[in-house]
Parts: sequence; C-alpha cells; structure tokens
Amino acid sequence: MTLNDQITEIRSKFSKDLKLAKTSKNIEHLKISYLGKKGSVQSLMQFLKDAKNDERPILGKQINDLKYEITSHLENSLKRLLLEEETIKLKSEHLDVTLPGRKHHWGRYHPVTLTLNKILDALISMGFAVETGPDVDSDFYNFEGLNFAKDHPARDMQDTFYISDDLLLRTHTSNVQVRVMEKSKPPIRCIAPGKCFRNETISSRSHVFFHQVEFFYIDENVSFVDLFATIDEFFAKLFKKPIETRFRPSFFPFVEPGMECDIKCEICKGQGCRLCKDSGWLEVFGAGMIHPNVLKAGGIDPEKYSGFAAGLGVERLAMLMYEIKDIRLFTENDIRFLKQFDL
Repeated sequence: MTLNDQITEIRSKFSKDLKLAKTSKNIEHLKISYLGKKGSVQSLMQFLKDAKNDERPILGKQINDLKYEITSHLENSLKRLLLEEETIKLKSEHLDVTLPGRKHHWGRYHPVTLTLNKILDALISMGFAVETGPDVDSDFYNFEGLNFAKDHPARDMQDTFYISDDLLLRTHTSNVQVRVMEKSKPPIRCIAPGKCFRNETISSRSHVFFHQVEFFYIDENVSFVDLFATIDEFFAKLFKKPIETRFRPSFFPFVEPGMECDIKCEICKGQGCRLCKDSGWLEVFGAGMIHPNVLKAGGIDPEKYSGFAAGLGVERLAMLMYEIKDIRLFTENDIRFLKQFDL
C-alpha cells in the first residue's frame, strides 16, 4: 500500500471517528490515537526510511499536511465540546446567593512563639536590645571563644551535631556573645534569641532542638546583685506576679562564678509532678558572671569591665506558663493542641 493510500485511509477513518466523538474526553482519546507517539500519523514515518533522498521532502510534506489537518479538526471540535459541556454544567447548577459566605479562620501563634514574644517584650522593656546569630557556626564562637578549650571536659556537656571539624549546629545562643563584644563597646545590654540543637534523648522534658534566649549585660562594676535584680524583675514582668525562685551554685565554662536558677513549678504548685521530677522546682536559668577569658575573646578589658549572662529555655517556660506537661507536644503539629492558644 502506497503512502497516498495510507493517508486516504487514515483521513477517512478519522472523519468517521470525529463524528462519533460527543465529549471532550473522546477528543483527547482521538488525539492520542492519531497524533500520539504510537498513533496512526506517526506510523507513516516508516515510508521516509525506505524513500529516496529526492522523494523524502515530498513525502514528508504530505505527512505534515495530514497531521496539521487532523490537529486543526481536533482543536475546533474540542473548543466546541468544552463550550457545550460548560453550558450544560451551568444550567444544571444552582447558586443560592442567600447562603452565608465561607468562614475564614484566623491563624494562631504557636505557643513557643507566644512565649518568646513575651520574653522579648519583658527584656526589651528593661533596656535590652535584640541581636541574632547563625544556627550553623564555627567552633570558635560556639566553644573556644566562650572559654571551652579544645580538650576542655566541659565540651562533654554538649552533645553537639558537627557538620565538619570547625562547623556545627550551635548548642546555645551564647554564640552571639563574642560577636556582639567584637562590634560594640560597653555598656552592652543584649538579648540573643534563637534555635539550639543538641543530640539528646527525646523525652517529656528534653528534645534535640529547642529555643533559647540568652541575655547579658556588660559595664563597669556589674555584680551578682545586678543579676539577681534583673532575674526577679524579669519573672515579675513575664508572669504578671512575683515568682518564687531559688539559686544553686553550678559550673559553666563561660561564667565564673556560675549558678542555676529554679522557679517553683506552676503546674503542681511545688507539690511535685513528672515535669519537675517530683521536686516542686523547675530549672529555668543557667547564669553567672561572664568569665574574664570571654571578655578578652571579645576585645573587652576584664580589668575595667564586668558583666553577667543568663540563658533560659523557651519551651521550658512555655510549659510553665501554659501548664503543658510534655515538650514533645510543641513539635507534633496537632491542631487540637495548637488551637487552644490565644492569637
């Protein structure tokens, strides 16, 4: 059978099939059947393989003319059928304009964001300025500049996620301290909020990532008295009432002397529960006087200036403020839990 015979046969069959097409889906099927990779028109390309070089342009034009003809008929039929289908659909639908509109629900803040905003508001009202630092940082700003020597045993306290020998996911927002000292002169009163990452066992009290706010103050003659006063004022602003606190000596490489601050558990009112490990108290702050070596790393003379630093976990405070018993709820994205909190 010659090419002309094949084209005539395909044209005749297509004309019959097109008349039988009653829906837009039928047109799509015809398009695949005639113009697809395994379609009738594509099968004609075999004639070009065996044709002489001077015959190929003529045969190719005949095939392309057929392809253009079929394409044109399909497009016109598709437009007509789509219009008919849309008209039928509109006639069958009924729109009741008296129905109320769809309700648009307002988004809500995550409880961690709510707590972080309250912490920042309290500290900003006390004269602190906000500074941020990178989540991925160098060993110097996260450890060495904060008086963690390369072989310092205190590094064992941090289960760190290392990216390379010198890059890591920060274990605390204290990595902002030296950066701020390098670009600012005392007096410095700074807040450093952000995410932290530690390779810890996930439980009701701890997670592998969490949020922390560090605040520090550097000036002449800064003492522990200033630290105690700042903490008491901060809690009073945050909880809108005086909060009972207690302080315990502790060790952190970047402060000397160091301490931990506990507040009475608001969930059990000091009676003991799972969150506070039945002690009635919950550790909130790690704090102390900034170590002279840290001041030197930031280019500040420790003979002239002194300062205090304190860091607190945002999730831990959120658990107290909203009486949440499990830190894992913050990351499970359960809408039943999240929608309970105010805008």
